[in-house]
Amino acid sequence: MAKKKITGTGIVYSTDPGFKIEEEAEVVETLPKAAQRLRIQLETKHRGGKTVTVVLGFIGKEEDLEALGKKLKNHCGTGGSAKDGEIIVQGDHREKLKAFLKKEGYVDVK
Repeated sequence: MAKKKITGTGIVYSTDPGFKIEEEAEVVETLPKAAQRLRIQLETKHRGGKTVTVVLGFIGKEEDLEALGKKLKNHCGTGGSAKDGEIIVQGDHREKLKAFLKKEGYVDVK
């Protein structure tokens, strides 16, 4: 059994002698605002009965998603999160978010 210590990747060791580290080469560029197809929906499932508004369909870098999420949360005056291509805003803010996104330049918002 060959043990290999690989640092900086989160992998401690591998017993496979043919193991090779795969580099993450996929870099997603953020689409322009006019090309984004955002969907706004209300969810209560798996959230302890709490209502949240979810913005789906953002294509781009994680930093840009988090920046948009911060703008939306500040506009609504509430908390939430932004990860995995979706922005979660606590409460029912569908109309408020739709108007804000259209004002910001996002054309296809439903």
